[in-house]
Amino acid sequence: QVQLVESGGGLVQPGGSLRLSCAASGSIFSIKPMGWYRQAPGKQRELVAGITRRGNTNYADSVKGRFTISRDNAKNTVYLQMNSLKPEDTAVYYCVADVTYYSGSPLPRGDFWGQGTQVTVSS
Repeated sequence: QVQLVESGGGLVQPGGSLRLSCAASGSIFSIKPMGWYRQAPGKQRELVAGITRRGNTNYADSVKGRFTISRDNAKNTVYLQMNSLKPEDTAVYYCVADVTYYSGSPLPRGDFWGQGTQVTVSS
């Protein structure tokens, strides 16, 4: 059906930058909102940023001014540029996409998640 694959995580020092990517593939008809969530150890998963197909964005207060979400609709890909990283940004980051896909009629629609990518901010 549909797969989301994230890349770009890793270890970075405080104040550094990382860029996450998430590419969707499979029997895709269209993708509406896409977003990034994160989950730190012992904490609930939280929304980091979201973006509509038209490019309207929203951010968690904790990342405003530091993170930028963007997407390439032709490539079914969403990005998260993370600057001025802090130790509290350490978490597993997951992408999610609202996908309408080919599987019978009418076309079904659902949320699909990536497998997660670890981001560690530490000196």
